[in-house]
Amino acid sequence: MRNYWTIVTRELKSYFSSPIAYVVIGLFLAISGVFFYLLITSFVQLCMRADVQAQMYRMAPPKLNINMMAIRPLFHNMSMFALFFMPLITMRLYADEKRSGTIELLLTSPVTNLQHILGKFSAAAILYLFMLLFTFVYMLLLFIFGNPELGPIMTGYLGLFLLGLCYIAFGIFFSTLTDNQLIAAISTMVFILFFYVVGWLSGLVGPFLGQFVEKLSVIEYFNDFSKGIFDTQNVIFYLSFIFMGLFLSFISIESARWRGR
Repeated sequence: MRNYWTIVTRELKSYFSSPIAYVVIGLFLAISGVFFYLLITSFVQLCMRADVQAQMYRMAPPKLNINMMAIRPLFHNMSMFALFFMPLITMRLYADEKRSGTIELLLTSPVTNLQHILGKFSAAAILYLFMLLFTFVYMLLLFIFGNPELGPIMTGYLGLFLLGLCYIAFGIFFSTLTDNQLIAAISTMVFILFFYVVGWLSGLVGPFLGQFVEKLSVIEYFNDFSKGIFDTQNVIFYLSFIFMGLFLSFISIESARWRGR
């Protein structure tokens, strides 16, 4: 456990001693903030038009759900942004070790493969958690000036966190395969993007195959979270996806240890 926390601390210091953490967090918050502003502005305008029409026809104004019309689309946008930002966090975890030659020291140290893989994974997960926590400021503004439902917001953030952990797990795997950070980042983006959009292809194949293809899409499972639905099957899928990424990373590092590099 001590070795594990040493790796976590080391990686977190590495993130925040370089511009990468500040740039990634800043860009993620800026882009998310722009979409938050656009979605809330659109929602407010829609409410105003609905009130005007209700007054014209002397009807009760319709009840518009801010969770469904603004917060849910924001969560989906954030899930897409994370797809492009997470590889920037994970690309250096092992690729930089290989490039600088410190991978030999890591593989021959008393730290086990499982410990440094989980340590690097946890450090990236903590950084991602900070990114999500900062975006909660947007939700606080909604609670100050409006009346959104807390339940769907919390399940939405849980879905975002689990989805981000999937990105991180496979980002680590692709980082173990190369000493080039750019190649690691692009490989991760392409791989995750495939599992992000594969569900859209379900309508192009037969019914049976379409259901199977749809089950492979990581975003399909996120839909329930964004609606405020907590389903253990969705959690199990994400945990299985994370386990597979970490398991492949372990196999990759173990093979490098046996090859002596």
